[in-house]
Amino acid sequence: MEKFSDALAAGLKNYRFSNADYQKLMNEALQDPDVESFLVQNQDQISQEGIDVSAAAIYEFYNQKKNGSEYTKNYDPKLIVSNHKIEVAYVPNQRKIASDNRKNYESGFALLDIAPDVRNASLNDYDGAGRQEAFAAAINFIDKYDPNGKFVPGLYLAGDFGVGKTYLLGAIANELYAQGVKSMMVHFPSFANDIKKGIRDNSVGDRVDRVKDTQILMIDDIGADSMSAWMRDEIFGVILQYRMQENLPTFFSSNFSMKELETYLADTTGGDHEPVKAARIMERVKYLSREVIVTGPNRRPKG
Repeated sequence: MEKFSDALAAGLKNYRFSNADYQKLMNEALQDPDVESFLVQNQDQISQEGIDVSAAAIYEFYNQKKNGSEYTKNYDPKLIVSNHKIEVAYVPNQRKIASDNRKNYESGFALLDIAPDVRNASLNDYDGAGRQEAFAAAINFIDKYDPNGKFVPGLYLAGDFGVGKTYLLGAIANELYAQGVKSMMVHFPSFANDIKKGIRDNSVGDRVDRVKDTQILMIDDIGADSMSAWMRDEIFGVILQYRMQENLPTFFSSNFSMKELETYLADTTGGDHEPVKAARIMERVKYLSREVIVTGPNRRPKG
C-alpha cells in the first residue's frame, strides 16, 4: 500500500488545484476509510494512467458520500475499477430499493377502489369456523395454477357481510405474487361507476381492457348494486367472455350464491326481466370459477 500511495500522490501532483480548500478536501478524501479500503483491495488493478486521472473520481465519490445531491438522493456512490482506471458508479440505496419493491408489488397486486389494507391479508391468518372449505379451495388453486399449464378455474366466494371473502382474495393474491403471478382486485360497484364516467371522455374501452387482460382477475362485491342491461351485457359480459376464451382464471366475491346472482342479473335497472341473458352470463361465471360458501361471524370492526 505504501508504494501505491506514493504513486497516487505523485499522480495527484499533476492536478493544479484552484485553491487550498480543494487540496484539503482531496486530502480528506484520501483518508476516508472507504477510499483507503478500496485502494488497498484494488491496487494491483489500477494502472499508472489510472492513477494520474484518479483525483476527479475520488473527489466525486467523497463529495457525494458526504454531501449528496437532489439528483443522487436515491443512490449511493461506489468506487469501481474500469479499464484499470478508478471511476464512480451509483447503486440504488435502501430507500430506492424499498420504493421499487413497493411499486413492483403494487403493480403485481393491483387494486381498483379496494381498501389498501387488503394488501396485509395472509393465509396464515385465515382460520375459524366456516372458513375451512374456502381455505382448502384457495390452497388447491395456488398449488395447481401454472400460467403456462392447464386452465384452473378461480373461486366464487359467496357469503354474508364480513365473513372474510375479500380478505381471502387478498391473501390469495399475495401468495400468487410471491410466485411471480400478477393479480388485480376490482370493487365492481365502483368500477361500474368509473365505466359510466368513461362514456364522457371516451375511455370505456381502455378501462375495460385494463381489467379483462390481467393475469388473475378478482371481482369483489358483485351484485352489491343494481345493474343495467348495458353494464351486464356490454361490460361485465364482455370481460367474462374474453377471459373465458383466453382461459384466464377469475375470482368473485358476492353476498349472493350463484343461483341468487342469476336471479339478480335477470332484473335490470330498466325494469326488464331477462332470464336468458342472465343465464348466459352465469355460464361464463361458472366456467371461470367454482362456488365456495363462506360462513361464520361478521369479523368487520364495529364502529
